[in-house]
Amino acid sequence: MINEPDEVVNAELVDDDHLPAAVGAEPTARPLVDRHTILRPNAPIPTTADQPTYTEADFRITEETAKLLDESPPENTSRTYNSARSQFETWCRENGRVHLPCTTATFVEYVGHLVRQDKSPSTIQVAMSAIRSWHQDGQQPGTKEASEAVRKHARGWAQRRTAKKAPAIRTDMLAAMVATCTSDTDADYPKATRDAALLTLGWGMLSRRSELAHLLIPQLTIGPTGIHVLVAFSKTDPGAKGATTFVPANPDDAATCPVVRIRAWLEELRRQDITDGPLFRHINRGGKIRHRAGGLQKNFLTPDAIGAIVKARAKLADLPDPSKITAHGLRRGPAQEIAEVGEDPTGQGRWKPGSLTVQKHYVEPARSEADNTITAMRRKRAEKAAED
Repeated sequence: MINEPDEVVNAELVDDDHLPAAVGAEPTARPLVDRHTILRPNAPIPTTADQPTYTEADFRITEETAKLLDESPPENTSRTYNSARSQFETWCRENGRVHLPCTTATFVEYVGHLVRQDKSPSTIQVAMSAIRSWHQDGQQPGTKEASEAVRKHARGWAQRRTAKKAPAIRTDMLAAMVATCTSDTDADYPKATRDAALLTLGWGMLSRRSELAHLLIPQLTIGPTGIHVLVAFSKTDPGAKGATTFVPANPDDAATCPVVRIRAWLEELRRQDITDGPLFRHINRGGKIRHRAGGLQKNFLTPDAIGAIVKARAKLADLPDPSKITAHGLRRGPAQEIAEVGEDPTGQGRWKPGSLTVQKHYVEPARSEADNTITAMRRKRAEKAAED
């Protein structure tokens, strides 16, 4: 009987004292330290053996959580970021570069491209934020060089440009705009009533247009002396802690009194069987409040719609340069008037305490005009001349 030889696979000759490592031997645990590691006395050095073992469950999220993550950000932010990302993607494609995830060099070169186009520093910073937030965690490009380029650009840009400011809607302008909110027919009444309420409430609470757009009916509490308005979230409150603003009534002028105008609008909403949900809504040509399919969110006026209403009323009131008037004027106007009488508009306008914006654009200009030394000199000279 002949024995068949055993099959030998991947055989190799080795010296007896240099046998190959046993198959399946555990790898030696490596230390996990870098130049930022701090070890307390007698503390062991952490190693790879101390790391947890992850399973698929550690990386999965539920369908409900996925829906929360997929919910749209505020409309203005979404539109602005989408535009910035689209422009970046187009530029990358035209220049043979990968847009996502991009390299730091591509990011810096694109910022340089925007600088050479003489875009405003704020526009460039928005683009940088939009691009970086588009990337997954850990894949974002570095910002050091790009940020330094923007800082250098900002100094020169400020010397060449004057910032454009929305015209302030002052008391007399507000009265003229509200006076256009008249109705000759039943179909005109709802829109005129809504617009008057929007203008007077927005002015009284120094509102941002996004704040007006997202108000809910239950967030208003009306009393004889004014309206308590809960602003659930805003530009300076992204965490939605909420802030309440008191909008006083105007007993001296019923036409511009927010209490009178809001009560009239709420009564119209009740007449159309609406007692909950968005405060300001779309109205069709027949005077009916439009209900849009797709849930509560679809029934809010958009911030752009708020701006269009303000601009339209400014034009009807025949105000100077109505095309330049924006919804921000409802915030800027009362802030100026408050500062001019020596008060601080910070709280009423829900700016952050100590806001540099308030100091720079409202308090300091009002103070420099009221306390101007040349004006004081001329006044004292006139007083002295009158005495002589």
